[in-house]
Amino acid sequence: MEADVLNWPFFEDRHRKIAAELDVFAREELSEFAEADHSDDAKLDADCREIVSRLGKAGFLEASCQAKAEDRFDVRRLCLSRETLARRGGLLDFAFAMQGLGTGPISLFGSDSQRQEYLVPVMAGEKLPAFALSEPDAGSDVGAMSTSFVQEGDNFRLNGTKTWISNGGIADFYVVFAREQGSSGAKGISAFILDADTPGFSVAERIQVIAPHPLAAITFKDCILPASARIGQPGQGFSIAMSTLDVFRPTVGAAALGLARRAMDETLARVHERSVFGKGLNSFQITQSKIGEMSVNLDAAALLVYRAAWTKDNVEGPATREAATAKYFATEFAQKVIDEAVQLYGGLGVVSGMPVEVLYREIRALRIYEGTSEIQKLVIAKDVFKRFAEGQKTK
Repeated sequence: MEADVLNWPFFEDRHRKIAAELDVFAREELSEFAEADHSDDAKLDADCREIVSRLGKAGFLEASCQAKAEDRFDVRRLCLSRETLARRGGLLDFAFAMQGLGTGPISLFGSDSQRQEYLVPVMAGEKLPAFALSEPDAGSDVGAMSTSFVQEGDNFRLNGTKTWISNGGIADFYVVFAREQGSSGAKGISAFILDADTPGFSVAERIQVIAPHPLAAITFKDCILPASARIGQPGQGFSIAMSTLDVFRPTVGAAALGLARRAMDETLARVHERSVFGKGLNSFQITQSKIGEMSVNLDAAALLVYRAAWTKDNVEGPATREAATAKYFATEFAQKVIDEAVQLYGGLGVVSGMPVEVLYREIRALRIYEGTSEIQKLVIAKDVFKRFAEGQKTK
């Protein structure tokens, strides 16, 4: 984390302290996982569990859940944690982030018993959760989901398929969003907790992506869930999903920022050591122009991410526009920063396993998950139009 950024008025001393402590911990205790080859699923899965275990034992997962109903997320701490970990390694960030996103619905809407049973072991690094929302034909369009449930006495029978599920295949439990059979639109959706050992649950396939992390398609065939598995109220599922994303979307921007800062670190070292036509690469005006633009994009992304985090922490009500703006800008422009890093590296930039090549693969997915860049622009525009209409009424 940049020292000058930590001095911005968005932060308190506790944020500066946790960022410094986590950076040291990641460097000393987690670097082996950031640098490992994860082409093998078994190695990938084992490392994810070990990263979570170490983070939990060290107390760094306390920010990922809210064990008491009266607690609130410290979104600034979440963002600082993700930026710090992503700068050290994409998988470190992933393992941390899923502990929060996977349990976000329980933190925000769960009962006391659900919090005790599921959040406490997640914060300790003893259990892994997953957030099961996306479907093959209902990604950005949540209201089009087809996974369904029917109530049978005190139980629910669940059927359907989810895909692009992070932690799929290694999670100990899943927060699943499903539509009540016979309903339509967003109003019929509820959220449930499903333990991975529930009969009828299965992992349909592991999905291989350009930056390895546990990802899978999962299926439910007549899975029976008790009444206590429902999170919140009947039909509240869409609101639960959107409220969770409202918290965690700025943190995706923070992760992108961390990856981009690592790209800047690598680029600065490269342009100072590389010579072209008998001159240091850093002495060329075109290099300086690129570095200047990269720096501006990093500052702008950081300002938007931490504005969104501060707003969520300090202003009552949703921060949907701020979250969408942060997620959109930070992921899009982190991609540009990393692309410039590859360019300045020259041929080495596209050699498999080089730091900027790894970053180039890691950044791409962030422009898609938890709402694509296109969806974020629609969210922002909707809020702009709403504010315009409200302004017209007051004239």
